[in-house]
Amino acid sequence: MNDTSQSDKQAVPDSTELVSPTPLGFEFRGDGMEYFKIWIVNILLTILTFGIYSAWATVRNNRYFYSNLYLDDNNFRYLAEPIQILKGRLIAIAALVILTVTFQVVPMIGLGLMLLLLVAIPYFVNQSLTFKNRISAYKNLQFRFKGSYGEAFMVLYVWPIAGVLTLGILYPLALLRLNQYMVRNSSYGTTRFTFDATFGDYGKIFLIMIGAGIVLAIPTWAIAAFMPSIAMVVPVFVAAVYFGLIVFFMVKTTNLFYGSLALADHSFDADLQIGGLAKVILINTFLTIITLGLYLPAAKVRMAKYVCSCLVMHAAGTLDNFVAAEKENVSALGEEFGQAFDFAV
Repeated sequence: MNDTSQSDKQAVPDSTELVSPTPLGFEFRGDGMEYFKIWIVNILLTILTFGIYSAWATVRNNRYFYSNLYLDDNNFRYLAEPIQILKGRLIAIAALVILTVTFQVVPMIGLGLMLLLLVAIPYFVNQSLTFKNRISAYKNLQFRFKGSYGEAFMVLYVWPIAGVLTLGILYPLALLRLNQYMVRNSSYGTTRFTFDATFGDYGKIFLIMIGAGIVLAIPTWAIAAFMPSIAMVVPVFVAAVYFGLIVFFMVKTTNLFYGSLALADHSFDADLQIGGLAKVILINTFLTIITLGLYLPAAKVRMAKYVCSCLVMHAAGTLDNFVAAEKENVSALGEEFGQAFDFAV
């Protein structure tokens, strides 16, 4: 009699079926004006209903972006219902009000509640990621997340504090542990994602940033010290340097993240360019400012289009051979606590 466990019977793509992986590009098919109409209606209805409609607005926004995100000519789906989000949001807001009032009336009790909240944050982060994955689907198969409290505690508190205590030496490790926590606990159906980046991979990015910052600081010091007549350009130069370093970090860490990601025999790749991302950010910022924020929906669409155009999945076979995970009833409370108290991964 065959005693093979159910988990061993999970159907996953067979890498021997294809000689080489097939590149499948991601594509975002949304339109700035189309999303603007949804966005502006959401804002008006949220104001008119004193915030109650915000749950419906969240669902409409997410469904628009999910439904316009395509892979292999199939779009993703956002499955949450407004009532789920509304219930969690009301509880989270009530807790925030109680905490705020308690701080004002009985500060010591408020401090105790704050400490309890800090202890509970890893739990709510886990719940938030579990909810977000569960209500995300592709080809009618939902994603899953199964992280532990201990893992969340480490990536939210221990590793960042270690980075501070080591004067930044362990920051690359903190970022690595965070990405490992998010990826390795996520699955598509019952098939888990893997992540093979190393401390050295992230360390190189940080070292390049530090080195570039030191090198670029030299002309800044020289201008300020020896050419006071044009010292007014120093703030502009410093702002340009910081912007360049931030874009460099975003591009390199994003490319590394997707390049280290895999699902069974399927791998991923990203090819964001510093010039390309900088152009999108600058155009979005400029147009959002001069339109007093009205360009923001189109800016989100522009960014989504650019990032998706740089992402590729190398499929080593069909994407249909995945086993659906058992259905779970996961509350939206974790996600809404994250928004109410301003913490999230």
